[in-house]
Amino acid sequence: MSRFSTRDITVTALFAALAVVAAMLVRYAGAIVPFSLLPFVAMLAGGIIGARLGALSIIVYIFLGLAGLPVFANPPYGGPAYVLQPTFGFLIGFAGAAYVIGTLLKNREQGGFIRYFLSMAAGLAVIYLIGLPYLYAVLTFYLGKTISVGELMMIGFTPFIALDLVKAAAAALLARAVYRRVNAIAAADSTK
Repeated sequence: MSRFSTRDITVTALFAALAVVAAMLVRYAGAIVPFSLLPFVAMLAGGIIGARLGALSIIVYIFLGLAGLPVFANPPYGGPAYVLQPTFGFLIGFAGAAYVIGTLLKNREQGGFIRYFLSMAAGLAVIYLIGLPYLYAVLTFYLGKTISVGELMMIGFTPFIALDLVKAAAAALLARAVYRRVNAIAAADSTK
């Protein structure tokens, strides 16, 4: 007997596909400042499908890229060498964020927007707590560029945090709305 239902497999694949689409938008949008919807997708995954499936959907996305499919936003776009990219740690952080958010929102009936937003903010903290040290390690030890903590923050945190908080608020609103809607539909079906 499988530990995953058909629904589990479907929603996990759906969020992995959303992660691919989010990465493609970055690749083909041609933005000067890197803007990514991947944090938004990771937060939604944790907020909508929960800790286990949310994290798994991001892990599936990562494994697709590491297997060689061109699903990542930056060159080389895929393959095992992508682990040497300075931003790879943020991908790991997305899986961690989805897990933390899903765990914090386990009892969703008790939560209003503030609870959802604080859960999303905690997920953002996980992304940065994993991504920034990885960025520092690759820049310093692999690429040989000595940078200070202040420079690290200017490269990987300061330009992105404000927009990431906006994404967290949007993810909180959307995840809460989806959860309430799904519950309303389930309640209506159970009374039939």
